[in-house]
Amino acid sequence: MQTIKWGIIGCGNVCEKKSGPAFYKIDGSELVAVMRRDGEKAKDFALRHGAKRWYSDAAELIKDPEVNAVYVATPPSTHKHYAIEAMRAGKPVYVEKPMAINYAECMEMIRISEETGQKLFPAFYRRALPYFLKVKEIVESGAIGKPLQASVVQYRPASASDVLQTAHSWRVDKAIAGDGYFYDLAPHALDILDYILGETEDAKGFAANMQGFYNASDSISAALRFKSGATAVVQYCFVASEKSGSEQACIIGTKGKVEFNIFSFEPIRLLAETGEERYTIVQPEHIQMPLIQTIVDELHGVGTCPSTARSGARTARIMDLIFGKEEVV
Repeated sequence: MQTIKWGIIGCGNVCEKKSGPAFYKIDGSELVAVMRRDGEKAKDFALRHGAKRWYSDAAELIKDPEVNAVYVATPPSTHKHYAIEAMRAGKPVYVEKPMAINYAECMEMIRISEETGQKLFPAFYRRALPYFLKVKEIVESGAIGKPLQASVVQYRPASASDVLQTAHSWRVDKAIAGDGYFYDLAPHALDILDYILGETEDAKGFAANMQGFYNASDSISAALRFKSGATAVVQYCFVASEKSGSEQACIIGTKGKVEFNIFSFEPIRLLAETGEERYTIVQPEHIQMPLIQTIVDELHGVGTCPSTARSGARTARIMDLIFGKEEVV
């Protein structure tokens, strides 16, 4: 491909700044069409972001002869359908995270990718962010010694709309998103631990609905095991008090530890035998742009994207295991 000409299915909020502008700011990449069920909103997005065409039907965007790559930015329940349709139309796909609503759907997407020869990239963009690449560099340098354990904690209060039950986000609709906010937020942590510590091998967890604000889990604890032998604990609560809200991650080794964040990007803190060091890394204006750059590069045949269909499916499998779902072989 000389120019990667993108079509976006689901040009909603996430596309406004996090991802959308990257498609037309990267050399050799162009945004040519967008789709949203509300045609007027699709038109508005297209006019503001310089896309030539807009659609209210995803099938029409996929059939657009000028579109040669598709970004699926819809809720998880439709990821598989749109990704498969695009790949069958001969177009590589960049799909939002989680890659699909469960591991079985991910494996079906991979099968179609292999059958059609079309590449499939999940949007685990932290794999290309300088912040997490620095954490990975610290761990791989041996500064903390042999990695032993990791921990991730995220406690946040419920939204007013959840408490009052006035308007629920689709993120707490199991049929659309999986099982609550965990499926929206935790994949980032599960994936980046997999990237930094090596492939995740197994997981066990407990999930509960403690407050009953919606029909999905609001409190989750899980233990992970990596192929290296290292382990991790992740804890999420989406109905915590305002005063107990926190978000932190840590990897400890035989010679020290590194502390960082999954979302807030506080300075990375290395505590090792040589002392303490801090690293402040500014995030890019469009947070998905570094990963999208690697995708454009790979499609041009000059690089490799670190977020693969196999790694994305691995994270979906771990989530299934945490929630006690039957594993697909």
